[in-house]
Amino acid sequence: MSNKVEQKSLNKKPFYMGLGFQVTVGVILGLVLGFIAPKFATEMKFLGDIFLRLIKVVVAPLVFLSVVHGISSAGDMKSVGRIGLRAIIYFEIVSTLVLVFSMIVANFANLGTSMHLTQSAAEKAAAKAQYGESGSEMTLDHFIQTIVPDNFIGAFTTGGLLQVLTISICFGAAVLMLKPEQRIQVEKGLSNLSETFFKFVDVIMKFSPLGAFGAIAYAIGSNGMSAVISLGYLIIVMYVLLAFVIVVIFGAIMKIYGLNHFKFLRYIKEEIIILFATASSESVLPRLMQKLQKLGCSKQAVGLIVPTGYAFNLDGSSVYMPLCTLFLANAYGITLDLKQQFLLVVIMMLTSKGAATVSGGTFIVFAATVTASGILPIEGLPLLFGIVRFTSQAVATCNGIGNAVATMVVSKMSGEFDPSMEKKEYQQTFGKIAG
Repeated sequence: MSNKVEQKSLNKKPFYMGLGFQVTVGVILGLVLGFIAPKFATEMKFLGDIFLRLIKVVVAPLVFLSVVHGISSAGDMKSVGRIGLRAIIYFEIVSTLVLVFSMIVANFANLGTSMHLTQSAAEKAAAKAQYGESGSEMTLDHFIQTIVPDNFIGAFTTGGLLQVLTISICFGAAVLMLKPEQRIQVEKGLSNLSETFFKFVDVIMKFSPLGAFGAIAYAIGSNGMSAVISLGYLIIVMYVLLAFVIVVIFGAIMKIYGLNHFKFLRYIKEEIIILFATASSESVLPRLMQKLQKLGCSKQAVGLIVPTGYAFNLDGSSVYMPLCTLFLANAYGITLDLKQQFLLVVIMMLTSKGAATVSGGTFIVFAATVTASGILPIEGLPLLFGIVRFTSQAVATCNGIGNAVATMVVSKMSGEFDPSMEKKEYQQTFGKIAG
């Protein structure tokens, strides 16, 4: 026993080796430099730009693999009947409602309005080259034309992520048309390739402390205290809105189906703490599946709904993306009309299906949304990455709770739930706590 403890302590990394600590240090140093030497701090922008370039490398292939894998998973769900169909309907209705509601809140919150950032001439030229003269006006006809690629490889190399999404959906449909034995092999290959790209993301994230330092130093050096206030305000609004989704929206859904939401949250409080600490929904997947079965959800329902929900039911990400989208637009003085916002919601509905379950995965998907829109300046991404640890913790927590709630609700509406097991488990658990 002592040998195991010693081995565990040897494997445990020092706190200063953790990426979260290093990014925090980078942000603090950027803040200090921005206030002490603002002129020199603005010259650190190149560090954020380099990190942004590295992020852009993985966005297109990562979204392609995630969306294709998500579609193929949905195909598997159809074969199991009513549970899969109801789960998909639930996922789409709830996540879309949260997305639209968050966009409405973002319009009234005035996020980023005090930043007054300007897009560089190089970025404007790149956007014009990719989206044409009307790139600043995302009209419906131009949007439809942009969706359809004329070259498979070209869609990945030009940075037009809408075309990548189109290819992903068509390729996913093609996978569903394969024979079962062929599809299993293709899905396995896609899964392995997707895992490899996530490891690639881990390598890129090693540079994130420098990227965060450069972006924050530039923001503070050029904007002073207004940048700190704007980013702090964004975090506050996001936390309040996520709390509203968890308590009010999820609570109302649970109540409709006769489930006690607050007792349920108390039951999974350990998983909630882990979610918040690790900022990764994946960290509690095995524990959550085990607890949901103990509460009375059938093994089939849990095994089907929970993993698929991680790709299709990302309510926390649906809060994050509209808020950060409007933050960037306001910070750079870009006015988005209702039509443009509607199109952005459509894009986000697609890109959110590829949100990773790893820490910071929602930021990668948000980068895809910014790239796909053609009207939002990607230069603001490193600035948002400076606060990604704070946002990821809350987003991952909401995603995890949302999937747990979805499993309970869909299991009950599908007749795959045993109330007697729920009552027994609550009595045993809370009896121990009380004792």
